[in-house]
Amino acid sequence: MRKTKTTNPELIELIRFLRKQSRENKVNIWRDVAERLAKPNRRRVAVNLSRLNRYTQKNEAVVVPGKVLGTGQINHPITVTAFAFSEKARQKIKTKRGKCISFLDLIKKNPKGSHVKIIG
Repeated sequence: MRKTKTTNPELIELIRFLRKQSRENKVNIWRDVAERLAKPNRRRVAVNLSRLNRYTQKNEAVVVPGKVLGTGQINHPITVTAFAFSEKARQKIKTKRGKCISFLDLIKKNPKGSHVKIIG
């Protein structure tokens, strides 16, 4: 059986960027996120807001190597970085004064990845 690879050019660039940042900053967190994003689409995680609410505290930074879905409620502001967001999830996070940022913005702010949780 033939092995398929990711064909999404944005995802390929993101994986390369994360691996490069991991090497340059000598940090394993970005390599781990890159490896999780490199998995096939059906094996990538989809995390609901209820899970983010359960496992985070106020003003924490969270990385989701997949998609954030809008099921559930969120009670505190958090900073979420993910490959994709559903519209409901993005709205609910912003109504609680949280932030939905890209991987580029997160790495610019925090190149070492300190105090960042991977959920998923």
